[in-house]
Amino acid sequence: MSDKEIIEAARAFADQIMTSDTYKEYYYQREKIKKQSELYDKVNEFRQRNFDLQNQTDGEDMLDRVEAFEQEYEKFRENPLVDDFLRAELAFCRMMQEVYVLLADEVDFEV
Repeated sequence: MSDKEIIEAARAFADQIMTSDTYKEYYYQREKIKKQSELYDKVNEFRQRNFDLQNQTDGEDMLDRVEAFEQEYEKFRENPLVDDFLRAELAFCRMMQEVYVLLADEVDFEV
């Protein structure tokens, strides 16, 4: 199989991903929350702070920081638009993670 054929197969696979129920739900929830730009901005702030927190290497008082973060955003997460979007995003991310792991395992690629 040529490189070009592999790229075409990858494009076809991407199309299949975008027609999956998981992606459709993520896309629907994303478009719904984007209609409320202030709320979407707050969601993006939450996502960035969550990402930063998860990627901090300093383990000291990490539990306290996570707990404080969760308390700070507790009411925010109760908003159904926010919760629905974050749940859909998490489901899509988990699906994609499974795909990445499968590909790496199947092609004997060490990561």
